[in-house]
Amino acid sequence: MHDHIVIGSGFGGLAASLAIATAGGQVHVLERHATPGGRARHVPSQAGPIDAGPTVLTMRWVFDALFEAAGRRLEDYVTLHHQNILARHWWPDGSQLDLFANAEQNRDAVLAFAGAKAARQFEAFSRKAAELFNAFDAPLMRAPSPSILGLTGRVLKRPTLIKHMAPLSTLARALAKDFDDPRLQQLFGRYATYVGGSPYQSPAVLALIWRAEAAGVHVVEGGMHTLANSMMCLAQDLGVTFEFDAHVDEIVPCSDGTLSMSCSNATHHAGCVVFNGDPRALATGALGPHVSHVAKQTRNTPRSLSANVWSFSATPVGPRADELVHHNVFFCADPSREFQDIKDGRMPRDPTLYICAEDRGTDKPNPTLERFEIIMNAPPLRTGVPPKGQEAQTCLTRTFPILKAHGLGFDPVPHPRHALTDPLGFEKLFPATQGSLYGQSPHGMMAAFQRPQARTKVPGLYLCGGGTHPGAGVPMSALSGTHAAEAIMMDQTSRSPSHQTATPGGTSTRSPTVAPARSRSSPS
Repeated sequence: MHDHIVIGSGFGGLAASLAIATAGGQVHVLERHATPGGRARHVPSQAGPIDAGPTVLTMRWVFDALFEAAGRRLEDYVTLHHQNILARHWWPDGSQLDLFANAEQNRDAVLAFAGAKAARQFEAFSRKAAELFNAFDAPLMRAPSPSILGLTGRVLKRPTLIKHMAPLSTLARALAKDFDDPRLQQLFGRYATYVGGSPYQSPAVLALIWRAEAAGVHVVEGGMHTLANSMMCLAQDLGVTFEFDAHVDEIVPCSDGTLSMSCSNATHHAGCVVFNGDPRALATGALGPHVSHVAKQTRNTPRSLSANVWSFSATPVGPRADELVHHNVFFCADPSREFQDIKDGRMPRDPTLYICAEDRGTDKPNPTLERFEIIMNAPPLRTGVPPKGQEAQTCLTRTFPILKAHGLGFDPVPHPRHALTDPLGFEKLFPATQGSLYGQSPHGMMAAFQRPQARTKVPGLYLCGGGTHPGAGVPMSALSGTHAAEAIMMDQTSRSPSHQTATPGGTSTRSPTVAPARSRSSPS
């Protein structure tokens, strides 16, 4: 019998484990894979482990706060390198733009790239993005249970926010008003893909993502999976135990108020369970009929994007080989065509390609054999529609000729069988997701309020992860874990016989530490 069990060791589950353990709770983690990290997975290569999941780390303060709450420092567990160049961007016409962690450098770069008017437009857009981020950070992203009424009241106090939000507009339409240069529209529209959306269907408020990135991007030395390992090490220092290759087949509420979890070789019981997986797995009955009413809105809600992901080691060749930085984007000619293909359920004929040169961006020299991750946006799987058998070969013939046209090649060229994870592969790795990497679709103004939250209708069962509030992304997933831990501590306090009072209202502090403050995370 365990006090707390966390199912899944993605960033949400790791953050929940840390927060519960920091508050004095005993935690046991069940993970179906052999290593922690969830979608922040890695694959082996001749050059060492290669990330095959998220690569961009922003909002470092989320992780600093988790470690500080435990009396430790993040830098004692993992080495982070702050990036001056946030990303390098190329277009088919040969133009190139770097974005920086410095506002003046950005203005000068945009000035040289597209002229004085574009530079002024960029500065205005950056101010708008910062205002949106500052307005929605506390009441939406950091709040355990965001309130539409509360957020509306906040917006009404600052009327300029309504114009910036453009509530009746998509991100693409808003950017068309922000920038005359279509390349800048394309660049900032790409931020919708950070949460699994298309700029042609996602709300304009997602412009705030630029502010999160402009505030600082860090490279995790060794890869993003190293951050997950570091969080696991801290959790173990705090007494958290981990059990790998432990797939949970069923969750059953027991008559004594505990929850039973059946694994392939054991049955576990706990008074409290945090499910760090896609909530759709619960809603579709993948963990048994007793919890299939949890997060039922996810059964038929449209899914976010998937991806074709290449992870391989090679030597870069060609004119662009020496120009790569850690984060690189090679844009397609027509983004509307790219996202229309994805909307129609097919691989884009002319895709934008993101390349993470994983050995760059640190203070070490580039090795001869480097590690790379290439991401091409793709549609999720469709119910009742089998994937095409030639998708992997098609992805090969579209990815590397496009890069060659940009002046970049790889020796050797990776083989799909060894290096490619496609939507079907992601569905096998993460069942019931339909290959989606970001949970529910972010399309629509109300999407942020339709995600499942920490509490469920099953007593003792809580949710966290990129498919729950506040949504996709490494820091967002970690915040969801702290929201779950906060809800647990709150509920345990309210059930305690010695509990006398409770303070109404959610928390919106900068540090995601657990405290017995009243939260109203609505049950899913």
